[in-house]
Amino acid sequence: MARYTGPVCKLCRREGQKLFLKGQKCYTEKCPVERRAYPPGQHGPAQERRRKQSDYAVQLREKQKVKRIYGLHEKQFRNAFERAAHMPGVTGSNLLVALESRLDNLVFRMGFASSRNAARQLVRHRHVEVNGRTVDVPSYLVVPGDEISVRADSKDLLAVQASLEARTRPALLDWLALDEKARVGRMVREPTRSDIPLPVQEQLIVELYSK
Repeated sequence: MARYTGPVCKLCRREGQKLFLKGQKCYTEKCPVERRAYPPGQHGPAQERRRKQSDYAVQLREKQKVKRIYGLHEKQFRNAFERAAHMPGVTGSNLLVALESRLDNLVFRMGFASSRNAARQLVRHRHVEVNGRTVDVPSYLVVPGDEISVRADSKDLLAVQASLEARTRPALLDWLALDEKARVGRMVREPTRSDIPLPVQEQLIVELYSK
């Protein structure tokens, strides 16, 4: 299945909130969500006047929101959920920790890319190394102690430099370490749910898949 390449602001409008899919541009540009606070399409305004959503609709929207934030297809997301469900602990928290541990997400979190989509492209184009070995799989799961770096011949890429120097760049999370000058970062420890700044109710996703 092809990846979505349409206007990402439509996805934000569909979920009714900013998902920051354009990365740092979302902090500097006027967001369509603020101008048109209703779903896209000719029936968008009418949808806002409909009766209260069913429980299923609320759960589905929460799942779609998380999928879009991390840029996953349905099959990828379902596989991640099934792995999380077989792990000890709280399934919803396990799911978010697994998604946060993806290589493309960590490249974004460390500031090497301005968005998760840009981070995925960096990884796919073989600009990123894990423990000194080139990895071109965005879904690669990083574990505590792993070192993530930009390849030596890619450290001066304009996209990487611009992302690191952006004023709107999110603060580095405390479970990550970064040597900005050397373009090297490290996952210090596995994050907990409270370490993940994501405004989602993951329990709704668990309820959806448990039906």
